[in-house]
Amino acid sequence: MPNLPDVVLWSIPAFVLLTVLEMVSHRIHPDENAAGYETKDAATSIGMGLGSLAFDALWKIPVVAIYTAVYEVTPLRVPVLWWTIPLMLLAQDFLYYWQHRGHHVIRILWACHVVHHSSRKFNLTTALRQPWTSVTSWPFYLPMIALGVHPAAVAFCYSLNLVYQFWIHTERVGKLPRPFEYLLNTPSHHRVHHASQGGYLDRNFGGILIVWDRMFGSWVGETDRPVYGLTKNIETYNPLRVATHEYAAIARDLRAASGWRERAGRVFRGPGWQPGHRATQPQPQAAHSQAAQSQAHQSQAPQGGAAPEAAA
Repeated sequence: MPNLPDVVLWSIPAFVLLTVLEMVSHRIHPDENAAGYETKDAATSIGMGLGSLAFDALWKIPVVAIYTAVYEVTPLRVPVLWWTIPLMLLAQDFLYYWQHRGHHVIRILWACHVVHHSSRKFNLTTALRQPWTSVTSWPFYLPMIALGVHPAAVAFCYSLNLVYQFWIHTERVGKLPRPFEYLLNTPSHHRVHHASQGGYLDRNFGGILIVWDRMFGSWVGETDRPVYGLTKNIETYNPLRVATHEYAAIARDLRAASGWRERAGRVFRGPGWQPGHRATQPQPQAAHSQAAQSQAHQSQAPQGGAAPEAAA
């Protein structure tokens, strides 16, 4: 097994220091137009992050078993060397783009990811607002395992991607020089991703690189000040409800569904999907994601498919 460091664990002191500095900066130099901090919201985000560590340890057991089985079956092997790690990270970032996009356009996956978008604030604690059901992400990285990348190397690359995305959850950093904005996911790009306005919905899915969004038609630049949160926000700071509210909405819709076709649509179609006979009726509570509103802005949706919603 490759001897790779636990980058998330090593990054915790930096997370704490940067968060404190950001809080102090908001206090010393407040911005009336910025979302800023709220004690209950920040506490909920931190609580969700701590909870995700416990649940991720639980989900890791079956995921590691599946990854190990696939790795043992494939005849391919990619050595962990100084020059292969950047290539692995590039492949992981590409797959992360599709994992992230998939979690916006498939409702059962959105039920996991909606947690990260449920805050109406946008600060470094928002990066910690992670889901407790992240087991939905593992299938997207099976191609790397099948090509001979060791499961520990995939986990290492995923952790690097996650750590990178911490610093982009801030309003205290404006736009960076053009080469950085063109290649990398930056605070400006990620503010757009967390916004709830129609023109910003379902955009900028990249992890480390923003080039995937440019290639696949889901990029948009920051112009208007973002309004953060969901198109239908949840009114709770209870971590358990934050973690499960969309699953509960799916269950309600399944009970009210008129047939198996509608039930399948409620689970596997976009978060704002409505069956044809209900398309003209008001949106149900399941439309907690931006997808519901994005369907009203299809002319602005990215090419290739994401028509629903608004951090890894």
